Amino acid sequence: MIGILDYGMANLRSVQKAFVQVGSDAQILKTPEDIRSCDHLVLPGVGALADAVTTIRNRGLDQPILEHIRSGKPFLGICLGLQMLFEVGYEDGEHRALGVFAGKCVRFEVDQTHGLKVPHMGWNQLNVVRLSPLMQDIPEGASVYFVHSYHVVPEDESVVATTTDYGGAFVSSIWRDNVIATQFHPEKSQSVGLMMLKNFARM
Repeated sequence: MIGILDYGMANLRSVQKAFVQVGSDAQILKTPEDIRSCDHLVLPGVGALADAVTTIRNRGLDQPILEHIRSGKPFLGICLGLQMLFEVGYEDGEHRALGVFAGKCVRFEVDQTHGLKVPHMGWNQLNVVRLSPLMQDIPEGASVYFVHSYHVVPEDESVVATTTDYGGAFVSSIWRDNVIATQFHPEKSQSVGLMMLKNFARM
C-alpha cells in the first residue's frame, strides 16, 4: 500500500487520484502507526518549511518518517517534501529540517531583468544527471510542473538525479537508494508525471 502523509500542508487528493489513475492503492495517512504500516511512503507539501517541520514534529511524525527511510522501504518526497529532507532551510530565518541529507534549502536569486520571477511557476525541462527509478521510460528533456520559491543545495552532489534551468541550473530531483524526491509536482505533470508515479509504485 502507498501511504500519502497528511500533516495539513498539501493537496493530498490530487496526489491520491494520480496514483489511483495508474492503478495503485494509495491511502491518506495521519498517524505514526499509519506510517509504520505502509509499504511506500509519500511526503508531499506546499508552503513554508519551518511550519511544515514544526507540525510534523509536534504530531510525532518525524521519527516514523526517518524509520521508514532507514528501513529501506520506498520513499517519495514532493516539493516541500524534498526540501524538508535536508538539514536547514532559510525562509524567514534559519530552520532545522529533517536532516536526511546534508545541505540547505535557499531562495532563488534570479535576474528579473530577463523576465524571471520568484516563485518559479509553470512547466520546465528536466536534465538527467543520473537515471533514477522514477525516470524509467521518461524522455530526456521532459517537461514537468513547478511551483516554488526555494530550492535545495546538497553538499553531496552524488544525490542529484536531475537539474533544471531557471537563471542557472538548480536541483530538481534527488535519489539515493530507496529515497527519491522531486522539486516538481508529478501529480500535476500530466502523462510524464503519471509515468513517474507508476515507476515509484513499482519500486
